[in-house]
Amino acid sequence: MGITAMIPGTTIDGLLSEAEERWHDIFDAEALRMQVMLICPRKERKILEMHGDMVEHGQPVIGVFHRPRAEARLLEEQGLNPRDASFEFLDLATTDLGPWMQHMITNEKWVRGSISIQPVPFSVDVPAQRAFENITMICFRHPSLPAIERYYLPFPPTSIPNKCFVSLPRRQAAELARQQAEILGVGRAAEPATPEPVVVEEPAAPAPEPMQSPGSDTVEAADVTIPEQESVPLPVIETESPEGPQSVTEAITKATTDGFEEMQAAGDELEEANVPLPTADVTGEVEVAVPELVEEPKTEIEIEFRALVTELMANGVEPSDMVDDPRWEPINERAAAVGFETWPVFMELTSVQ
Repeated sequence: MGITAMIPGTTIDGLLSEAEERWHDIFDAEALRMQVMLICPRKERKILEMHGDMVEHGQPVIGVFHRPRAEARLLEEQGLNPRDASFEFLDLATTDLGPWMQHMITNEKWVRGSISIQPVPFSVDVPAQRAFENITMICFRHPSLPAIERYYLPFPPTSIPNKCFVSLPRRQAAELARQQAEILGVGRAAEPATPEPVVVEEPAAPAPEPMQSPGSDTVEAADVTIPEQESVPLPVIETESPEGPQSVTEAITKATTDGFEEMQAAGDELEEANVPLPTADVTGEVEVAVPELVEEPKTEIEIEFRALVTELMANGVEPSDMVDDPRWEPINERAAAVGFETWPVFMELTSVQ
């Protein structure tokens, strides 16, 4: 499964340019990537944002949503009400397209087709736009929505500035996908052949002679004599013992014996005083009191989000319809600003699998 994160104020191109620095060994710069378009019912957008959490994929998947505004009438002319749908552009590795779309196509019967992405005509009043060539890409559409042939953008799909949803694979999945690509020889850019290096042999330089100081003679190891070390007796410690002076070894032995006898005597005194000792079961394990775990206090935004979901559920609102509540989007934006993930809490409260 993947891990999805939201990165505000960026583009797909911007994240791809920083991918190796951001994600290191998770991102394979040599893997072939592609862009596709997804059109889903607007009430299911939240599920589509977190789709990567439920899919095994080998490379990062970057998604960005676009909401038609001035160009909305161009979609209405094709028979699609833009208020009923959400439009997402995905950039992903070609090897991840199948796993990413498998559930939608097999279980939800999504329809695959093609669509032409075109720049917004200059006759439409758009404050800022950039000309680009028409792009034909694969489009996956929910069966409840009508098909369209053209979609209009003020910028190319990978240059749309918005919140990007990045699904990062688990390291194990990324490594497995890389190994499969190397074994099968697919999904990787072709590398130019590297010519064999030419090795030029050079004559070996003569080894330098060992340096000797003038007038010095060579000293053989056999001529060196190491004097033997004399053993030094341990000092004698003067004590008031009636037996007379003691050596260091005798003093240490006596101190150890006396200390053990004192500890044994102290234990006997505790036993006579009926002082309770730690109890142990038949296995010899000592019973230790375990402190109770204290649950961390919830933040204000989490309390507010839980209250909203609980209220909507009590009113009989389906989980997929909760995004239509006018309070939903403001709470999610505030949660993203403070780094609080609403999706796990949403899944916990609604028990959506």
